[in-house]
Amino acid sequence: MTRLTRPTPQPQLPPATRRQCLLTLGAWAASTAGARPAQAAGVASSVASTSASPAAALAASPSTAPRIPPAHVDPGHTLRFPQDFGAHPALRTEWWYLTGKLQAAGPKGGAARTFGFQVTFFRSRVDAAADSRSAFAAKQLVFAHTALTDLQGQRLLHDQRAARTGFGLADATEGDTHVHLRDWTLQRSGPADRSTYATRVQAREHTLDLRCVQTQPVLLQGEGGFSRKGPQLAQASHYYSQPQLAVQGTLTLQGQAMAVQGSAWLDHEWSEALLDADAVGWDWIGMNLQDGSALTAFRLRHRNGSTLWSGGSLRRPGQVPRAFANGEVRFTPGRAWTSPATQARYPVQWQVDVPGARYTVHALLDNQELDSRQSTGSVYWEGLSELRDEKGQAIGRGYLEMTGYASPLQL
Repeated sequence: MTRLTRPTPQPQLPPATRRQCLLTLGAWAASTAGARPAQAAGVASSVASTSASPAAALAASPSTAPRIPPAHVDPGHTLRFPQDFGAHPALRTEWWYLTGKLQAAGPKGGAARTFGFQVTFFRSRVDAAADSRSAFAAKQLVFAHTALTDLQGQRLLHDQRAARTGFGLADATEGDTHVHLRDWTLQRSGPADRSTYATRVQAREHTLDLRCVQTQPVLLQGEGGFSRKGPQLAQASHYYSQPQLAVQGTLTLQGQAMAVQGSAWLDHEWSEALLDADAVGWDWIGMNLQDGSALTAFRLRHRNGSTLWSGGSLRRPGQVPRAFANGEVRFTPGRAWTSPATQARYPVQWQVDVPGARYTVHALLDNQELDSRQSTGSVYWEGLSELRDEKGQAIGRGYLEMTGYASPLQL
């Protein structure tokens, strides 16, 4: 699902986009745009507050050279790999979003433990620093987020970081996937049609060290990788997925290292677009089905809860993907859960109708709400869920994401 934003009036900075996690990165970027390496290092391991004003950041040595018009998402552009596995720094925002299910052997032959995991890297262009000649101007930001759902422990663990690019702090490489923020990394290797993604993230309460191996062709979302997200043609992203990744590696939890295996889903999107003014949030699923199929479905919501725009795709094993046009996907909320922390009310069960099929989505843990108001300023729900068919039989697992329930997305 794309992670888009609304325009921000001047002199505020155009905020970073993609999902809830980036809602306050624009202000953070402005405050660090002129920071020197020592200052930047102070915020590299966490999203830190600062007293610097956007006006002060904008004062960094403006250039008299004419501005280069920003790139845009082109519906006629053909995605090429491995080039498009890499970063696209000319565009406003980009993210690599890796989620999945892991299983670890239980103690002394007991029942296996099941976990959900998320590792996400964001890249955000900082327009406030675009004209600066300073070598210390932060022209790009990298933001990273990880979460672990412990089903047996009935808890969600999460951590996040942010840093400007350069000086060894963070980078998103062009030409292939290689994103890092200090010692958090995501890197692709191998031929373009046989990718292996390696990620290592050492968070406050857990560590993930995983290898995710491609088992199916790249899935181009929308029309050949051009994915509409609103009524305006410009409200779109380039978007591909790598579903059904085979995962092996190590999860360390409370000092205990466990061998794990499972399946994962990777989304990569980049965009210059802005969220439609009438949208307040979105609902999205990415599901790996047991028969090898891959299901994507999303909708953006009006203030009254109705659907502003919808889309997605279904790819059966060995078949051409079926892209869903706007209006062909319907989300109907079922059972809801109220967060004791924020009082936000989230539907944790959904009926999802797509052409030719009806599914239900069931959260495997109600409390998978992430409250990042002390850092990025947003609250959202994102977590491991089960997909069931019309007979109520479990047929897959994946991730459900819901934003705009604690409050409308306001920038």
